[in-house]
Amino acid sequence: MSHLPYLTGDDVARHLTPVVAIDALQAALTAGFDPETDPPRRFVSLEGGDLIMMPSELGGHLAVKLVTIGGDPRVQGVVVVFSSETLAPVAVIDGIALTNVRTSAVSALAVRHLASADASRLLIFGRGPQAHAHVEAISAIRPIAHVDLVGREAGGAPELVAAADVICCCTTSSTPLFDGSLVRDGAVVVAIGTHDADARETDDALVSRASVIVESRTSALREAGDVVCAIESGALSADALVTLSELVRGNAEIGSGPRLFKSSGMSWEDAVMAGKLTTLLR
Repeated sequence: MSHLPYLTGDDVARHLTPVVAIDALQAALTAGFDPETDPPRRFVSLEGGDLIMMPSELGGHLAVKLVTIGGDPRVQGVVVVFSSETLAPVAVIDGIALTNVRTSAVSALAVRHLASADASRLLIFGRGPQAHAHVEAISAIRPIAHVDLVGREAGGAPELVAAADVICCCTTSSTPLFDGSLVRDGAVVVAIGTHDADARETDDALVSRASVIVESRTSALREAGDVVCAIESGALSADALVTLSELVRGNAEIGSGPRLFKSSGMSWEDAVMAGKLTTLLR
């Protein structure tokens, strides 16, 4: 076997710019890929934490993301890319850098199809790597002129919530971050902070008014707490869910109220990013 290339975080950042990443995800969905067929992530308990495995085959590549949680640093991982034709490994990629790019790109893809063309005020809950990645990605597809980043001390930031065109929730909170009744009609809320079925960043006051878009119905009903908890409370019907692929393909009916995109992260998204990156560097 020839030398297997390792693509660093710098390689990811240099070649997978936000627009390149967003366009690659959109191309996969418009070409007909169905996220409902994506394998579920698998969890393995370890002595010092957990291992998450996320495999998906798409566009001539099989990508398997392996992420550990609980070490130092807390989240570490790689993506191993195989050729679908030969089944040989072709690259190993920094898994955290790839995840940061793909998570914010998925959010920006939804915002591209949900937010008004002149959306200019962006509110971010959270101050970590994903918060900053979302500022970059959303700014790449909308004329963002004002950005607010707030932490837990903001107390729900009611004035900022009411004024925002786009709100991104990038936290580890398991309870709602703000009063959803303050979100104005037409504004877009993106919630990406958790894939636990009993944790949520948004409340029933928002969900009951919003068009709710998810990556896939199967994954959302399995692990998207913002959706699961709202269904359990009666604020949302599972039949009302719209998928990202329906949105991108123009097959979704979006109401005049707020728009909520709930993302838990899926394996196919990593496969799109990994395939695009290895193709660009071929």
